[in-house]
Amino acid sequence: MDRLSREALLGVIDDFILREGTDYGHGEPSLEEKRATVIRQLRSGKAHVVFDGETETCSIVREER
Repeated sequence: MDRLSREALLGVIDDFILREGTDYGHGEPSLEEKRATVIRQLRSGKAHVVFDGETETCSIVREER
């Protein structure tokens, strides 16, 4: 997470949010709220940014507990 520029990290987070497909119920959070949630998960270790050297892409994966 610290190795990416803020712009690159937000791009990875936005990609994760858009493909996540989570049902948020009656009131869907704003993009900023979703970003903040993902950033909290990254900082707490509940999610990680991973790099695939074969495709040269970054993604976010959540810890399975």
